[in-house]
Amino acid sequence: MSLTKKRKVAESKVDKNKSYSLKDASALVKEINCTKFDSSVDLHIRLGVDPKKADQQVRGTVTLPHGTGKTKKVLVLCTPDKEADAKAAGADYVGLDEFITKIEGGWVDIDVIVATPSVMPKIGKLGKVLGPRNLMPNPKTGTVTNDVAAAVNEVKGGKIAFKVDKTGIVHASIGRVSFTPEKIAENSTELINAIIKLKPTASKGTYIKGLSMASSMSPGIMIETKGLMN
Repeated sequence: MSLTKKRKVAESKVDKNKSYSLKDASALVKEINCTKFDSSVDLHIRLGVDPKKADQQVRGTVTLPHGTGKTKKVLVLCTPDKEADAKAAGADYVGLDEFITKIEGGWVDIDVIVATPSVMPKIGKLGKVLGPRNLMPNPKTGTVTNDVAAAVNEVKGGKIAFKVDKTGIVHASIGRVSFTPEKIAENSTELINAIIKLKPTASKGTYIKGLSMASSMSPGIMIETKGLMN
């Protein structure tokens, strides 16, 4: 596939043989953006873990200091006594049986699902639909809780969930190209530090093996990993 003129210009500004500092990468990712819309900025972190082993899974949540720049659609699945709290906190959709039926029919126009523990048995059957999309509520990510208001506030305030994939890489959106370089760097640092804290004791050798930053449809920027663990 041939490259567009804008993509060629963007490619020319990135030295593929160089690893940039996080500060420089956060500025460069804005400069090489070649879309007309406010692209997301993503981090791709390759870890020295074996995801096939249960004791080397890396999964967690982090609240980005400047948010993601995207307003997330939140569905709260709960009993009637929790609905008022969820709505007051700003949940986009609140209910139970009617939304379970909609999801069974293929509706997944949501970014995060929060559920109370009491309704999880009903939601279990939705695993085949929600699992592949990382939408299944999970206590480890704070999306299975009785305090639905707090959970909704956290998601709306910039909380994201991350998980190492089967190839050993964590992919996460940490902002938009409209953010200042400082905000991009600070959000990136928050995510990196959260992943470092979750280093499995069974993981040996180099933990962060590679780190790159990219915006939508733009070339990736390799980031220097030396010293990150300190």
